[in-house]
Amino acid sequence: MLALRVQHKRLAVQEIPKLKPQGEALVRVLLSGICNTDLEIARGYAGFNGTIGHEFVGIVEKCSEQSLIGKRVVGEINAGCGKCALCLGGDSRHCANRTVLGIVGRDGAHAEFLRLPSRNLVDLPQSISDEQGVFVEPLAAACGILERLSLKSGERVAVIGDGKLGLLCAQVIALQKTSTTLIGKHKNKMRVVAQRGIETLSPAQATKRKRQFDIVVEASGSPTGFALALDLLRPRGTLVLKSTFHDITKIDAARIVVDEITILGSRCGRFKPAIDLLKRGSVDVAHLVSEEYALADGMMAMSRAGRRGVMKVLLRP
Repeated sequence: MLALRVQHKRLAVQEIPKLKPQGEALVRVLLSGICNTDLEIARGYAGFNGTIGHEFVGIVEKCSEQSLIGKRVVGEINAGCGKCALCLGGDSRHCANRTVLGIVGRDGAHAEFLRLPSRNLVDLPQSISDEQGVFVEPLAAACGILERLSLKSGERVAVIGDGKLGLLCAQVIALQKTSTTLIGKHKNKMRVVAQRGIETLSPAQATKRKRQFDIVVEASGSPTGFALALDLLRPRGTLVLKSTFHDITKIDAARIVVDEITILGSRCGRFKPAIDLLKRGSVDVAHLVSEEYALADGMMAMSRAGRRGVMKVLLRP
């Protein structure tokens, strides 16, 4: 089978032996999405070697649970040990022994087939297309903010970063009836949320709004975004960090202490809220897709995905 793989920071489309179930579900990938984490892994983030990718829609080909065979599914990317207190409690996202699809210890979704525990698979309703379904995982990550933070109607929230994740976060947060502002550098990208009534600002415009926001979500993945977030927060405001990237960010700890800023990390979210939003048409994902390539052209697709101004790039095996 074909797979887009990283080996010692070298990226290539390779032909490798087809996966075997080995006690898990074997899923034939219909469509996968390239995200910024894939680009960072190709640069060395997490030290991962193997098939990359974690956003996908697929068909279950083999599984011990017969009812799943033939189902069109998406998949929770954290595969826990199944034995620890966290896993037994139904949440493997922080299992100490977990593997993570295409990120930690487990081959990923930019391939013709992938393997996941059956408990990780979620049936995708027929009303949601493959192209929409690819966004379940990143949309769930945006919804994950609501697990970490209780938003109140009327609160002033800024989202920094107009990439795919930032656009999804802004849409999810605006649904909570907050006063939501997206800060980014690309007018064509921000138009997606502006059409849904969300205020958009450039970084230069945002600097005129210092200390005016109750909550700032940093989704740009850049040190300048982190610094801007601190400038925008009111004293005792909350900074939510969404980005994972290879570089190290310097933190002005004195600012955080003096202004008594609360910092929250937010990573993966539950799939059900994301699927519900897609079923209701509450979030625009169609305008987040820029291009689609065959898996065999994965190198070109990754190059395109890293270009400024390009949004979601899809791969079809």
